[in-house]
Amino acid sequence: MKNYFDLTGQVAVVTGASAGLGLQMARAFASQGANLVLLARRKTLLEQNAKDISAEFGVEVLPIECDITKTEQVIEAVSKTMERFGRVDILMNNAGTGAVAPAEEITDEQFKHEMDIDLFGTFICAREFGKRMIEAGYGRIINIASMYGLVGNLIVGSSPYHAAKGGVVNLTRALAAEWGKHGITVNSICPGYFYTDLTTETLDSDYFQDIAKRSIPMARYGKAGELDTCALFLASPASTYVNGQNIAVDGGYTCV
Repeated sequence: MKNYFDLTGQVAVVTGASAGLGLQMARAFASQGANLVLLARRKTLLEQNAKDISAEFGVEVLPIECDITKTEQVIEAVSKTMERFGRVDILMNNAGTGAVAPAEEITDEQFKHEMDIDLFGTFICAREFGKRMIEAGYGRIINIASMYGLVGNLIVGSSPYHAAKGGVVNLTRALAAEWGKHGITVNSICPGYFYTDLTTETLDSDYFQDIAKRSIPMARYGKAGELDTCALFLASPASTYVNGQNIAVDGGYTCV
């Protein structure tokens, strides 16, 4: 039986790979044979993740401490990636943050910080790794946006997050339009609420459980691993003609 998700020999770069969804999706790529470059600011966690993934899946893993808002650090990460592997096939732009407060209380600094990480950082990484993909005539870029890049919400004030992730959604379309001719596809995943180490207590609260039952057709939040197959599809040769799409993985939240 053919494995449509086979990534053997490919190199996948994952930002925000020290924990949470970034780490989960990095492991998914490794499970299909991809060698990894893990980028994040927390060096100790990165190095431990690299050891664990390499031991479990038998792939090569390069951890690089990198702040994606610093162009010079991203350029250095590209250089180290090419020096080690000589190629980059997949870029998962996952690193992000979230400012939570009523819009009238959001400071200039909070709004700028959100834009710098979620939108500008995504662009810097796409631009710098994209240059190598253009040279190679092949690439898969997957941006992690959010269902809140597609809609507003009545749950918690987070206007900078909405603005930044909405920017990622249309940045995805713009890059797809420009780079399709180079054999590069650019798509985004727009997750809903997912369980991670940081969100479990909040999502299991009575308040959020009630929201799930009232607002999500599947009446629950996303479980660990439920983003993996979407990421693998968009990263693999199986998605050759899928370009410029923003795919909501949210249990149906944005369809009602």
